[in-house]
Amino acid sequence: MAYPLRPLLFALDAERAHRLTIGAMKAYGASGLASGPERRGPVTIAGLAFPNPIGLAAGLDKDAQAIDGFTALGFGHVEVGTLTPLPQPGNPTPRLFRLKEDRGVINRMGFNNGGIDAALPRIRAAKRKGVLGVNVGANKDSADRIADYAIGVGKVARDADYVTINISSPNTPGLRDLQDPAMLADLLGRCDAARIGEWGHRPLFLKVAPDLDREQLAAIIATAIPGKVDALIIGNTTISRPAGLRSANRRETGGLSGEPLKQLARTKLREAAEIAAGALPLIAAGGIDSAREAQLRLDAGANLVQLYSALVYHGPGLPRRILRSLR
Repeated sequence: MAYPLRPLLFALDAERAHRLTIGAMKAYGASGLASGPERRGPVTIAGLAFPNPIGLAAGLDKDAQAIDGFTALGFGHVEVGTLTPLPQPGNPTPRLFRLKEDRGVINRMGFNNGGIDAALPRIRAAKRKGVLGVNVGANKDSADRIADYAIGVGKVARDADYVTINISSPNTPGLRDLQDPAMLADLLGRCDAARIGEWGHRPLFLKVAPDLDREQLAAIIATAIPGKVDALIIGNTTISRPAGLRSANRRETGGLSGEPLKQLARTKLREAAEIAAGALPLIAAGGIDSAREAQLRLDAGANLVQLYSALVYHGPGLPRRILRSLR
């Protein structure tokens, strides 16, 4: 379903349109007109009560500027970030591309953000009517990326409802190497220690790539469960390019999301559900653009689902439309 502002936003460069969207949602959240999340079909995982199963994926509100505005769209949870210990500009522009004919997006942003310390005051100031997740990553030039994650978890654990470790972005060279079981075990051990403090024991989520084969996914799940991960997010953008893409932008490098990711994301969710066999809550992301698709993921084993790229094509009313139509 198209929405009235789409032609105007699509007339702009994709990253400029993204910035305008963040500005609008920030203003909406501060206006006093914004409501809270829809309360339909609440879900409890990791000790957290989610008002509904529909969430906003990380990557849209990278710097935690519009938490209240996005919550007011009906989302049961909003995940901000990815935030890194130090500010970084990300990759050179242009780095965000619409695939209009395919209803997809390719990005190679590279964890562009103002750093955790700059975002924390905004996180603390949010009205927090829904569940708030904070997604953390490593700086591109870090000499010790695992240390970066532990620092990030320790800094945000006081103020987040849950913390996501993002080791699945394809846009920071070598980052996905942390999905190797040996490195992952070290990472989870250090992050587990960092998430505990006077605030208690903050839930820790892990976000993995959809490009893993079944054996790799099984190895990650076998490491995540004893590593005290509270939920697994399946998954991030893909470096693959499915047959049949029509947009000229399909040739751009970076992670592909949106409708072209749908089939792969479904497959990986089913595999994760079979492997985990109920031992680890699952959150589905990638290509979810309708109530039907959200229901398919929930029926396939997801406890929650997350949206992002579908908002580009279907507008800010999408979360509530999905929630009205879910069983």
